[in-house]
Amino acid sequence: MVMAAARSYRSRPARSEFSQKTAPLSKGAPFCYHGIVIYLFHGSDVDKVRAKTFAWVKAAREKEPNLSYVRLSKEEMTDAVLSDAALAGGLFVRKLLVLIDDPFSGDREAADAGRVGALVEASLDMFAKSDNVIVMLAPKLAEPKAKKIASYAAKVYRVDLSAARGASRGFNSALVNALAARDARALWLEIVRALHAGDAPEMVHGLLHWKARDLMQKGPRAWPSADARGLSLRLIELLVVSRRKGLDLGRELERFALQI
Repeated sequence: MVMAAARSYRSRPARSEFSQKTAPLSKGAPFCYHGIVIYLFHGSDVDKVRAKTFAWVKAAREKEPNLSYVRLSKEEMTDAVLSDAALAGGLFVRKLLVLIDDPFSGDREAADAGRVGALVEASLDMFAKSDNVIVMLAPKLAEPKAKKIASYAAKVYRVDLSAARGASRGFNSALVNALAARDARALWLEIVRALHAGDAPEMVHGLLHWKARDLMQKGPRAWPSADARGLSLRLIELLVVSRRKGLDLGRELERFALQI
């Protein structure tokens, strides 16, 4: 990802209390292009939080088509990458909509667990002063961290199991189940269906990569630990290469499905 030089920061309005900002997600996906531009999505219902986040991102991109969309997985997050995400832009560069995907999740296999979360927390002041839109997806976020991030956010969306138990739409369980079963034909079919239904390729990729990380922790029979880690790395490489070469991400995902 190539980003432009940083701009000077601008002042922000005073922030309200956490309780005043926590709200259910509305269909209109309220989207503010000015002022504070951090949006936090969290809650105990991991599947629904992810589905709501990507639905919001899709709606925001439709409302502001001039925004360039970038999704950062935990493995991609470094101090330099986060700085670029906050500061990139300028006269000849489009503003960004940056999705910071699950930076606080506990990867039991990572030697530096917690490092990424600490980097994101340390970057909150920078994000709050950014001209780019920062969307933070953090399922099962600890309450103290949620309150801290909310104090910087324009809006907070929370979806907990108790509040979302009756909902059944939005999360593509067939897609992630096909990947978990290591069923190439079924996965290819679900990817094609998702793309034809209007899901952005980045959304489909994000869901697949989330499932790959989940498989790394759970270690099902179809995906031994080493294979699951390789799957995660392949998905990261697929996204990076498609961006660098300008490839059709949807077609690359279809090819990927047939090779698992």
